[in-house]
Amino acid sequence: MNQLQQLKQASTVVADTGDFLQLARFAPQDATTNPSLILKAVLQPDYAPLLADTVSAHKSASLDDIVDQVLVRFGLEILKVVPGRVSTEVDARLSFDRAATVARARRLIALYEAAGVKRERVLIKIAATWEGIQAARELEADGIFCNLTLLFAFCQAVACADAKVRLISPFVGRIYDWHKKSLGASWDEAARSLSNDPGVQSVTRIYQYYKQHGIATQVMGASFRNTGQITALSGCDLLTISPDLLAKLEASDEPFEPALAADTADHGAPQAAVKYDEAAFRYALNDDAMATEKLAEGIRGFAVDAGKLDKMIEELRQAA
Repeated sequence: MNQLQQLKQASTVVADTGDFLQLARFAPQDATTNPSLILKAVLQPDYAPLLADTVSAHKSASLDDIVDQVLVRFGLEILKVVPGRVSTEVDARLSFDRAATVARARRLIALYEAAGVKRERVLIKIAATWEGIQAARELEADGIFCNLTLLFAFCQAVACADAKVRLISPFVGRIYDWHKKSLGASWDEAARSLSNDPGVQSVTRIYQYYKQHGIATQVMGASFRNTGQITALSGCDLLTISPDLLAKLEASDEPFEPALAADTADHGAPQAAVKYDEAAFRYALNDDAMATEKLAEGIRGFAVDAGKLDKMIEELRQAA
């Protein structure tokens, strides 16, 4: 078996892309999108007509409404290919507004349901700020499943579990990026690879904590830089992987053993149960320089790309 086939025996494989024309090749169970991936897709000639048609059909609606129509249109196309779920992200510019996040999430779900898609096939992606986590708590209580993204710190994972969110996406590659940049010339790539990779270690700690304490929230490793990071987390509940890395896994026959397993008694060193109220959460996040910087950077980056998509839509609407 190639590495992708091996991986599918250990974890649920998810494609991290808005390019739904690539999905069938890799046969993922689910797919995830974000503002940057949608923007990347609509800039391609294959998807430009989809954007133009959607804008034309809703040109009298508000800009926010049209954006949501575009996001859901991509989600609907993805769901024609994957048998499982699609993740659709709430505007990152709402990351610190609980009520607005809840309202936007409900509108996205309503659009999916109006198109005949059951809400169980949709995960609403929300940045794992305190406000985002509390929005997810409210949504989950109403049967709207959430995927908490831009997750870099252990406190974020604990708070998400307390909110009973369906799934979290801890970012492996961006944690790796931060540590590599921080250490500069003293970074030893070989010594900090596989199970010694700081991003892999972060996800492993969260996964083990969840399993030790019987937490139902699923862990989906995300944001990978190389296939070594992926295989070092094989056995994690889910792994969302870009098409280029899926292709590299498909091209390799090198065997590997699953690194994590939910059904074994050994889940690492015992971790005491932790709980965070708002003040404790904010302090713990503030105390983690990497997580603080990467969360802010991630929100800013998604917001910039959301703004670019807004501009494209407005130009198309004016031309329609």
